[in-house]
Amino acid sequence: MPPHSTGSGTISFGLVSIPVRMYTATASASVSFNLLHARCGSRIRQQTFCPTCNETVERTALVRGYEVAKDQYVRVTDEELKAVEGEASKIIDIAEFVPLDRVDPIYFEKTWYLGPDKGGEKAYRLLADAMERAGQVALATFVMRGKESLVLVRAAQGGLLLHTMYFADEVRSFADIDKGHTATIKDGELALAMQLIQGLAADDFTPERYRDAYRQRVLDMINRKVEGQEVTAAAPEPPRAQVIDLMDALKASLAKRGLPEEAATAKKPPAKADTAARAKPRRAEAAPRAAAAPKRAQGGRK
Repeated sequence: MPPHSTGSGTISFGLVSIPVRMYTATASASVSFNLLHARCGSRIRQQTFCPTCNETVERTALVRGYEVAKDQYVRVTDEELKAVEGEASKIIDIAEFVPLDRVDPIYFEKTWYLGPDKGGEKAYRLLADAMERAGQVALATFVMRGKESLVLVRAAQGGLLLHTMYFADEVRSFADIDKGHTATIKDGELALAMQLIQGLAADDFTPERYRDAYRQRVLDMINRKVEGQEVTAAAPEPPRAQVIDLMDALKASLAKRGLPEEAATAKKPPAKADTAARAKPRRAEAAPRAAAAPKRAQGGRK
């Protein structure tokens, strides 16, 4: 079944206009449930209730209110909201081109596929090929459902994709969150972590490798109930042992993956006996070595 277009627009690229159709690119596949009355099994209806008047309120008697202070609201009508909506325009007005790797994914909200509308095939193909060759993505503004949106258009999978984006003031600051900078990381720990990352690295992202195991277990359980089978609770997974030593945990992770501990061997400290033997100087060398120690310490502070 071919995808159904959810809307249309026109990409404005300089003096070039490219009519496009929009198609939803993603859809949540999570399992949804209805709320039932436990006594009779009927689906319940949710109602709006006013605690002041102690009565159920019909939707036709509801108005919008914006809270300006505790329990204080400014009423807003549908007509007033309509008056401040963006101009009814379907123009996706490209403002600038930037490299994709300069755009933080935190700004992405939802993805749409763009296909050429009637008469726009050549201009669509031209923009897609030019953007792919240039390695650039387009930032634009677009009025969707009366609200102005920031969007990003990029060439991918042989066509054009549109991502709606959050505005800068919609992204919360990361500045005041503790990021663990007070922790001390040893060179050996960093080397083992890098080795583990390299051992798990892949050349490409393959989303087909990943499945929603929880969703499948829920559907399997529902099917068993439909067939009248008894549903038994699965045994809980044994709790993971608490990580006491980070280095030991990294080594165990490498061993589990069958990876050699090359980094650990390179950074392995000398045995205590060897250290003690080297640390004990001969009497004749004790004075010169003691005299040289301050110079090394002073050099390390430069």
